[in-house]
Amino acid sequence: MKGSKARRALPGFGLSLGFTLFYISLIVLIPLAAVFFKTFELSWAELWSTITNPRVLASYRISFTTALWAGLINAVFGLLVAWVLVRYPFPGKRFIDSLVDIPFALPTAVAGIALTTIYAKTGWVGSLLEPLGIKVAYTQLGIIIALVFIGLPFVVRTVQPVLQDLEKETEEAAVMLGAYRRRTFFKVVLPELMPALLTGFALAFARGIGEYGSVVFISGNMPMRTEIAPLLIMTKLEHYDYAGATAIAAVMLTVSFILLLIINLLQWRMSRRAIPD
Repeated sequence: MKGSKARRALPGFGLSLGFTLFYISLIVLIPLAAVFFKTFELSWAELWSTITNPRVLASYRISFTTALWAGLINAVFGLLVAWVLVRYPFPGKRFIDSLVDIPFALPTAVAGIALTTIYAKTGWVGSLLEPLGIKVAYTQLGIIIALVFIGLPFVVRTVQPVLQDLEKETEEAAVMLGAYRRRTFFKVVLPELMPALLTGFALAFARGIGEYGSVVFISGNMPMRTEIAPLLIMTKLEHYDYAGATAIAAVMLTVSFILLLIINLLQWRMSRRAIPD
């Protein structure tokens, strides 16, 4: 009937929006606000002294740099894994595809113990790298490997659906027009995949910043060298320094939010460019 509202199977916008805001506030906003409120129990002098302590600054540097390197490595090899799983049929493809999700299901502490055992001096891989002068366990390289392990599925599972929906006719047309395969990939395929690839990178990067279980064993936890910020937060909590722990967490939260905002803006700009006028 003209002028009447169409009936919908799902609740209306008002109810859905209200439930969404309530859920996000309860699960995300309120806990994050509590971090800042607890931090404000410190005076400005105490806060500045806590977050600029050399040990704390070193933990920030280690956490963010290792997470960044792991995210970049995952962006490259996650794209490669997704490409192989989507574009090529081969025996055992379903098994390999299921292996990608193991870091999601495996407890992070188990992953950390397994990686430490493998990459230690007496481990399967560590014993081979040791004569070459490459030390993995108890170094920042070991942290990066652990973060690559837990972050790879984010990139693969983000890029994989986009690759499946990508029309091969566009690539074939580019090849028929004389474009080489490398030029076709960088000029035709990669721009279509870039928003999804950035999303996967952002997820892997964010997970790496806050990762604790898989890193705490392989890092060795040496202050100023391999001590990550989440471990330093746990150390302060064990000493009942809750305000100091939340101060470190608040800085990590602020920097992470700014970095993720920049990544999302880049993703939005690339998505706008991909939309034809």
